[in-house]
Amino acid sequence: MLDIRFIRENTEKVKNRLAMRGTNYDAAVDEAIALDDKRKAIIGEVEGLKAQQNKVSKQIPQMKKAGEDTTAIMAEMKEIAAKVKELDANQSEVEAQLKDVLLGIPNVPADQVPEGKDDSANPEIRRWGTPKEFEFEPKAHWDIGAEKGILLPEVAGKVTGSRFHFYRGMGARLERAVINYFLNTHTDEQGGYTEILPPFIANGASMTGTGQLPKFSEQMYQLGREDSDLYLIPTAEVPVTNMFRDDIIPAEQLPVRYAAYSACFRREAGAAGRDARGLIRQHQFNKVELVNFTAPEDSWTQLENLTREAERVLEGLGLPHRVVMLCTGDVGFSSACTYDIEVWMPSYGRYVEISSCSNFLDYQARRANIRCRNADGKPVFAHTLNGSGVAVGRTVAAILENYQNADGSVTIPEALRPYMGCDKI
Repeated sequence: MLDIRFIRENTEKVKNRLAMRGTNYDAAVDEAIALDDKRKAIIGEVEGLKAQQNKVSKQIPQMKKAGEDTTAIMAEMKEIAAKVKELDANQSEVEAQLKDVLLGIPNVPADQVPEGKDDSANPEIRRWGTPKEFEFEPKAHWDIGAEKGILLPEVAGKVTGSRFHFYRGMGARLERAVINYFLNTHTDEQGGYTEILPPFIANGASMTGTGQLPKFSEQMYQLGREDSDLYLIPTAEVPVTNMFRDDIIPAEQLPVRYAAYSACFRREAGAAGRDARGLIRQHQFNKVELVNFTAPEDSWTQLENLTREAERVLEGLGLPHRVVMLCTGDVGFSSACTYDIEVWMPSYGRYVEISSCSNFLDYQARRANIRCRNADGKPVFAHTLNGSGVAVGRTVAAILENYQNADGSVTIPEALRPYMGCDKI
């Protein structure tokens, strides 16, 4: 969440930049400031009463020594103590209200994030590779999967429901090969990430820490009863980021960089049409997530490094892709700045998102109380970043479409052959 001091000192900028997201948050910003004013007024009153307590408490021994009656002054002390207790309770209530309001205000888009209403305003930063020109009509990956018998959405529909998949035979092996290739690449000497295998269930505090709750509760799979505090994770970002919740990361350990595989679970239905088929938008999917914890002064450098690391695995697979910066109307709720990596999909005839790499600044760290020590040894909120390194199902879809052959076979990218044990499906 945002620092209330930052909001107070930059009120107009905060309102203006938040409005560029497409929603007016002026009322929430004003309410936060009003609640902070109320909190400060209570603190001031309490400090005044406590100063009075201290003054009176010094008079009592002197009065007793002089043989004076202390009944009235003791009654006054009792009234002051009761008032302080009441004000303390009021302060706790106001602070809880202030936190609830702040939790509902998104991050402020960074200055370099371009203004725009939707993804049509996302500027292209760079492009890698050239889309292949086929001498035949390329098929969609779901048709290739059906013909090869390696993707079975109809069976998953019977067992679970729509937007789920069974992978079969070489399809399952290809998914597993991509996961292993990603993890091995990110954790090699060049990548320098430490592998993490996190739990696939997280509690409400963890979901709140990374910004999924309370804003996106309807997109979460909540476990058990309605009052359950456990959720299936929408991404490994949630458990991995919360590894340091309420902790102070030693300066010598920064930056901390983790690569984590997990299954991901999301209720979001997504767009109708083509995305309703195939592997592009599923309720359950696999992903390798890159999570960084860094000192505040290094987070923008780390965003560039993280994005390049996600690009590296796509380059290794020979998949044409491009990088775009999300505009103010498209950037995520918790993010200050996001690069999307989009892979070329022949059946779509366009680039499709396969990774999002974001710098959250101290937004998540403030929610989750994740701190590090600055050069003076003082605890400050760390900066957190994460990015898909990358979405596995979408990578499988891109491989099937970009490496399909006229005879119906699919060539295996060279980087995956050691994991697959073959060069074609």
